Amino acid sequence: MSESNTGLAAAGAQPHARASGGVQSLERAFDLLEVMADAGGVIGLSRLAQESGLALPTIHRLVRTLVDLGYVRQEPSRQYSLGPRLIRLGESASRLLGTWSRPYLAALVDALGESANLAMLDGDRVVYVAQVQSKQSMRMFTEVGRRVYPHCTAVGKAMLAHLPPSDVQALLGRSGMPAHTEHTITEPARFAEEIDRVRAQGYAVDDGEQEIGVRCVAVSLLGTSNRLAVSVSGPAPRMTPEVVERAVPLLRQAAENLADVLNVNRSSDADRVAG
Repeated sequence: MSESNTGLAAAGAQPHARASGGVQSLERAFDLLEVMADAGGVIGLSRLAQESGLALPTIHRLVRTLVDLGYVRQEPSRQYSLGPRLIRLGESASRLLGTWSRPYLAALVDALGESANLAMLDGDRVVYVAQVQSKQSMRMFTEVGRRVYPHCTAVGKAMLAHLPPSDVQALLGRSGMPAHTEHTITEPARFAEEIDRVRAQGYAVDDGEQEIGVRCVAVSLLGTSNRLAVSVSGPAPRMTPEVVERAVPLLRQAAENLADVLNVNRSSDADRVAG
């Protein structure tokens, strides 16, 4: 069950600044893959050029190489999509992410007594990549790998709050805003107000928006190459305003610590390659 289910580089962003000494063609290829992912996995060349800032001849050359390797495929519509060869890489990376995050999620469970989750924004959906369950008999269970809409989950709102408003609007336009409960926000204008509130207060709450009777609070990880968020979820009678208030600083600390770990691992991998 999802965080509220009992029992994007953003589209339009320019390529990330890179440290000197890298291989430019490799950096550009990964920039293109990230732009494709943030566009929902399928994109045309003209938009790819617009979003990446690269010249069309350069994009043609890089995309053709990625197609030949199986990391990109050309659709009958002549658009390009992420290729099947990326699946194995993503599955392996997701398992490692779960391993790295488990101690921090376990600490949240010990401190708050409720289930803790790690989720990632993958295209237009949120995917849960790790969970440590509460020890209580009635607890929230999140199936790792489950994909949900971002507009009705605390983790989704926490991550969307760090995207430009135009990107949030584009994402919601692609995915839609279906109602899961009577509390789900389905109006774009009202959701924009909600995201402004999340941005101002630094955390997000799902109050029965994915499932009645469940409350979740989430904080986004900052400074990582992926959009990630940590959350704590439980039955609404136990997730009182006092518990939410106590959870926020613990979630912020967990998010900061986990972001540091991910950045250290990334730097160490780069150092090993350079050596």
